[in-house]
Amino acid sequence: MRWLILYARSRQVPTSAAAVALVTLALWALSDPGPEDLAMAVLVLAANVAAASVGLGGPDVVLERTAAIRWLPRRAAHVLLIGAFAGAALLTVQGAGARLAPTEVVVRDSAGLVGLAALGAALYGAQFAWTLPTGWLAVALLVPTPRGTAGQVVNWMIFPPGTAASTGTAWALLVTGTVVYAVAGPRR
Repeated sequence: MRWLILYARSRQVPTSAAAVALVTLALWALSDPGPEDLAMAVLVLAANVAAASVGLGGPDVVLERTAAIRWLPRRAAHVLLIGAFAGAALLTVQGAGARLAPTEVVVRDSAGLVGLAALGAALYGAQFAWTLPTGWLAVALLVPTPRGTAGQVVNWMIFPPGTAASTGTAWALLVTGTVVYAVAGPRR
């Protein structure tokens, strides 16, 4: 159990959890019981994933590559826990009365966003893991949606539940990002 505490501290889990809690509390304080606000839900999910993604790399990447423990399952579990925590925080606010997005959209979007963060950590390092989810969010919210399947793939975050291409894109990003990060680890 001691290794879990040391791992959590080295990955800045307490700080990330506090940041996610603050974002969630701010959302709860500012939310109104009006119609669903999918853009706000996706923005909060992206902020939660970005806050937690700094822990996808430890203080010494070289040490991680030479350690005598198996990193692959730990890295994969870390990615999945970030997605679960980010989604659970938003679902908690929705349980308190805010109407932001259907549960299926929260699960889909948190899965896709954490996959992008894991891919960002593997490609650019943990300090820049937030760039891929934030960049794709900017494209989804600011660029006009193309028609057809291409639009559902590019703007998968903002489509309603049950959209096959959007759901497939999110799950493909989760699987790809998790596998690449688990195998390769964060970039130096």
